[in-house]
Amino acid sequence: MSANTEFLPVETSAPKLRRRGARFGWEEVLTVIILGIGAVLMIAPFLWLMQVAVSSSPRAYQLPPLFFPTNPTLKNFANVFNEVPYLLFMRNSLFIASAITLGQLITCPLAAYAFARLNFPGKNILFIVLLAALMIPAQVTIVPLFILMRQLGLYNTLWAVILPALISPFGVFLLRQYFMTIPTELEDAARIDGASYLTIFWRIIMPLSLPALMTLGIITFVFWWNDYFTPLIMIHDQNLQTVPVGIVLLQGRFGAGAIGDVSAGVAMAVIPVLIVFLLLQRNIIKSIASTGLKG
Repeated sequence: MSANTEFLPVETSAPKLRRRGARFGWEEVLTVIILGIGAVLMIAPFLWLMQVAVSSSPRAYQLPPLFFPTNPTLKNFANVFNEVPYLLFMRNSLFIASAITLGQLITCPLAAYAFARLNFPGKNILFIVLLAALMIPAQVTIVPLFILMRQLGLYNTLWAVILPALISPFGVFLLRQYFMTIPTELEDAARIDGASYLTIFWRIIMPLSLPALMTLGIITFVFWWNDYFTPLIMIHDQNLQTVPVGIVLLQGRFGAGAIGDVSAGVAMAVIPVLIVFLLLQRNIIKSIASTGLKG
């Protein structure tokens, strides 16, 4: 055997990258077509709404429906502020949605951490009860909740809507699933250094859970911004009502209000939430994908 051994290059079996301009398979083309049709069906009502909001009311009843305005005007938006105290409604909705969102971002992580990491008697039973609470509609509990708020002297106040919503079974479940995806080795290392449960929660769990927290905040804010049922039951003073109730007031007593004014009110209610969602939608997708890793 010779001392000079020749080493031949070894061929790797790495997959070849798709070249630019390569043709797509029929499955990909079909997927793009289906998603495109779904996107058009979802965007079309919103385009029609915006067109009616900046046009005269008779154009809203034309068939086939129009999706782009020809002579846009802001008269409908001015009518909204003249007919109802719309800015007051938006302030009330903003206060309610922000207070509930802040409250759930405080209470839900604490409860979720206890269910995800701590061991205590009845933990599994309590978690099953928590999941069962997700199946109970709000209409079932609204009567005893209404009686409780009256006995506490909170009826016809914004706090009658805020206080019962400061804890959310859905928020606890969402964050608990996310916390379980965080490696326990990080907590073990912190305990070796003498960290307490509170320190671990605040310095390790919370910073690593920002996508899930932002997701919970967005979902909570959007839900309570659009909630119509609870403010309608708990509040009877018009100056304390929220945007969804104000939009119904624009329709008039018999629903005979100008459709252009109603569309303008809906557009002003949708646009702020839509902007927030578009800016933070990546965090929602990342959080939901992560929470599905572990059950």
